[in-house]
Amino acid sequence: MKLLVTGVSGLLSINFAQEMMGRHEIIGVDRGKLSHAPFRILKQDLLASNTADYLLDATHPQAVIHCAALADLEACEADPSLAQRLNTDVPQQLARACKVRDIPFVHISTDAVFDGENDEAYTEDDQPNPLGVYAQTKLDGERAVLAENPNALVARVNFYGWSLGGRRSLAEIFYNNLTNNKSMSGFTDVIFCPMLVNDTARLLMKMLKKKLCGIYHVVGPHAMSKYQFGVEIARKFSLRESEITPKSVTFSGLVAKRSNNLWLSTHKLSTDLGEDIPQFSTGLHEFYTQNQQGYPQKIRSYQQG
Repeated sequence: MKLLVTGVSGLLSINFAQEMMGRHEIIGVDRGKLSHAPFRILKQDLLASNTADYLLDATHPQAVIHCAALADLEACEADPSLAQRLNTDVPQQLARACKVRDIPFVHISTDAVFDGENDEAYTEDDQPNPLGVYAQTKLDGERAVLAENPNALVARVNFYGWSLGGRRSLAEIFYNNLTNNKSMSGFTDVIFCPMLVNDTARLLMKMLKKKLCGIYHVVGPHAMSKYQFGVEIARKFSLRESEITPKSVTFSGLVAKRSNNLWLSTHKLSTDLGEDIPQFSTGLHEFYTQNQQGYPQKIRSYQQG
């Protein structure tokens, strides 16, 4: 299958390409960060006019995985207009163009669309309530995509893994700091459901092949605090968990508001796929093994310079 992957230098997209390139033809859309990738790269600014039509007509993909976004929460607060263009307008245009050409479209969204006030796990039927510009523009993107293309697949995600620059995921930040004997803090009052990005990629492909559509929560099956996540990383890599200081997000100094509880239910996903969602311990072990086998270095070798 020929797959067009946008924002291919991002954490999810580069790992998706790495996972799938042996079985599928990958065409990655990138603004110039990649020069040594083992798959085809199409250099294109997604904000340029008629980009959606150009990309699809130039590549004729059999499916589009739209990962590109402005995902920096602080940057979104600083430039709401750019956030809207990248997180709402671009996916809307791609969804429309895919609908016209009958091309399956997968849109990557976020767990951050919820305000964190729930006492139980959020389901896909729960009403979102975004707290900041990033979350609002991503929710607007979900709605725009499904309004243009009801057959689109929208995946709300939260993942970790090895990235192109080595600093894109919380797991890398914990690992890098603790490995270099640098202490850091972990939020005890921010709950999330982390999933190894490679598991995310594999699940997305299964969902695509099953022709699932609509909104799905594609996150790990276990909720934990950011602090606990850091401790789990430290223990797995035999690093000093005592170097991680428990901290409240209230005193973080961050501008963008963040939800305290992003515990999402994966019941719909596991039911419709007919299989269990990969366990956190399994993903963490793979993350550890990847490091042992030089996977991070392989990913980083694809970048410019």
